[in-house]
Amino acid sequence: MRRVLAAVGLSILAITVLLPLFIRSARAESGFPNRTVTIVVPFPAGGINDVLARVVADKLQAKWGQPVIIENKTGAGGNIGAEYAAKAAPDGYTLFASPPGPLAVNQSLYRHLSFRPDEFVPVTVLGAVPNLIIVRPGLEVSSVTELIEYVKKNPGKATYGSQGIGATPHLNGLMFMNLTDTNMIHVPYRGESLVMNDMLGDRVDMFFGNVAHWGPIARAK
Repeated sequence: MRRVLAAVGLSILAITVLLPLFIRSARAESGFPNRTVTIVVPFPAGGINDVLARVVADKLQAKWGQPVIIENKTGAGGNIGAEYAAKAAPDGYTLFASPPGPLAVNQSLYRHLSFRPDEFVPVTVLGAVPNLIIVRPGLEVSSVTELIEYVKKNPGKATYGSQGIGATPHLNGLMFMNLTDTNMIHVPYRGESLVMNDMLGDRVDMFFGNVAHWGPIARAK
């Protein structure tokens, strides 16, 4: 498991991912907030997107004296969560915590979206985390060079997971293939924790995930 983190600090592939908080264009009512505020997260519980949103929810609840809850609406590379947030009343009581995919990337990847990204207004950046190349425990490589050699020897066979089409790990995988002139199979999931389960079970070769989620696993092993 020491090889789980295969490329810590590799400059061209340690991509910083911003996790912003958005709100629908709206004018909040006077005395805001005076009831429950919901933060919509477009990926399952346990991933960095969910964890950061929950940290912020705790802080806001203490500050406002009102409940702040998390709703995980997953699937379609974050589009389901974005649609859910977009259909909420534009009164400031529904926030959307998301990486760039649903509002900045997916409109270029999906023919039709059931929401308009330009109706969301950024509130703040919750955090920034680097993505790393992470390989499954049974993959016999110990460096990025060896990983590239493995992928080139297995064209169209090596696999990498992501949270769905348009998610940052998916785009990082595409960039990796472009930079290394290789060909891999993309395996989309509904969330990072699901990728983790298959990675640890040696069912997916690699994942371009963030250090916050995978670092503790590597240290524990």
